[in-house]
Amino acid sequence: MRILVSGASGMIGSVVAPYLASRGHEIVRLVRREPGPGEVRWDPDAGIIDADRLEGFDGVVHLATMPWPARWTAEAKRRMRANRLAANGLLAGTVAGLKRKPRVLVCSSGMGFYPSSGDQVITEDSAPGSDFLAMLQRDGEAATQKASAAGIRVVNLRTPMVVGGAAIRRGMGRMGNGYQWTSWVGRDELAAIIDHVLQSESLAGPVNPCSPNPVRNAEFAATLGRVLGSKPGMSIPAFLLRLMLGEMAEALMLASRRIEPRKLLASGYQFRYPLPEDALGHELEAAQQAQAA
Repeated sequence: MRILVSGASGMIGSVVAPYLASRGHEIVRLVRREPGPGEVRWDPDAGIIDADRLEGFDGVVHLATMPWPARWTAEAKRRMRANRLAANGLLAGTVAGLKRKPRVLVCSSGMGFYPSSGDQVITEDSAPGSDFLAMLQRDGEAATQKASAAGIRVVNLRTPMVVGGAAIRRGMGRMGNGYQWTSWVGRDELAAIIDHVLQSESLAGPVNPCSPNPVRNAEFAATLGRVLGSKPGMSIPAFLLRLMLGEMAEALMLASRRIEPRKLLASGYQFRYPLPEDALGHELEAAQQAQAA
């Protein structure tokens, strides 16, 4: 497949793009700077995209997003929302108007679509939350419907916590009481999931690209400590997280989301690293190899 990838230099895209290339796909990157060979320029905040060069792709993988600030002030929320709607709307609207449209658009969303739900199992059919993060993800997904209305298969990946990269070596401590469910996916696993989604005609709409084995936050932190050969990182009380990060702490660190990848499993996807210790061990080894190189 000939695939256009946005966000190819980010934490996730820097693994996804090479992985897709290794699987025999031709990769073209969507970039904000002056494009080089194998690149196409866009600036979603300015509404600019080189539409003529988007003709003839088989698939589009949209991973680009702005870095999120630690504290969600009113101005930060405005910029986050404007960026998400501009990027999703511009890309979806542009490919919808092409003469030679892509067959599939895979668009990054997030697990924040769902509310904190305690021990309740969450699937793609679960209702959205009502806080800022849920509305951001909901409206971002809605912006991709321009492509769906044009006959393009659209998949919105409600991505959980992604583990991998250099940050994995720093460890993680318990957040709050540590009893909240943590849904997660390894970074290399996510790349394989995206390849599967691109080629699985049965998958459309929301998809949860997460491990089938969510764990409590305290268990995840302890497992990472064992993989690193050290004690878990420092536990952070809930009140301190709220003090430091405000609304972001409540929406991400302290929320409990026990997410099931129901549609992914039904499509026949087989997880390579389904357990936390497997995924964390693999990602730690990958990070060490990258550092050595």
